[in-house]
Amino acid sequence: MPASADAPQLFAGDDDVWCQVINRTPGPVRRGALFLDRDGVMVEEVPYLHRIEEARLIPGTLAAIRAANARAVPVVVVTNQGGIGLGKYDWADFARLQDWMWAQLAEADAFVNAILACPHHPEGRGLLRVSNHPDRKPNPGMITRALEILPIDGAASWIVGDREVDVQAAKAAGLAGAVHMRSAHKDFEAARRKAAALADSTFRVRACDDADKLTEVLGPLLAPG
Repeated sequence: MPASADAPQLFAGDDDVWCQVINRTPGPVRRGALFLDRDGVMVEEVPYLHRIEEARLIPGTLAAIRAANARAVPVVVVTNQGGIGLGKYDWADFARLQDWMWAQLAEADAFVNAILACPHHPEGRGLLRVSNHPDRKPNPGMITRALEILPIDGAASWIVGDREVDVQAAKAAGLAGAVHMRSAHKDFEAARRKAAALADSTFRVRACDDADKLTEVLGPLLAPG
């Protein structure tokens, strides 16, 4: 379980990628999962968000998480956290914000199963300066890690993201599809066009311009079973 905000527990491994299982999925049966980007999807877009007082959860995403929980659909957060690599905040700041988020979800009877975060950045400091780290989206490393640690059927899973890199990572990992969700980031319209262009006969891309309709847009993944 996540640590308290007063003493955050760190889960970054030797490769400096955060990998934390928060709630185990029931049983060994592999099932489709709901992958979520964090900034702009779970919380409103704030550049290099790390302060609790600046965080605002998005109610529509919260409702989708709750629907996934009710249907035993694993929920996994996969987030680039280049601000750590750039020295704008550290893992302790990240942990405090995440603990706050988990508490907010719990108050709404919702939870996520796991979170993975990649701090590497092409302009990062020291060992976090990596031009093309395999876990930094658009690369699929965080998703493939999740497929190894939880009973997830990647071919039946979807991601929700607000940038084209989220969609690219999902396609590279072999997921079924992606929902590109509207957010306030400055390059959104270009990202929407690039995300839509990734759709083909084996990978679906849907648009969501209203977070309150996210559960509906996700369709069969969250349909009552």
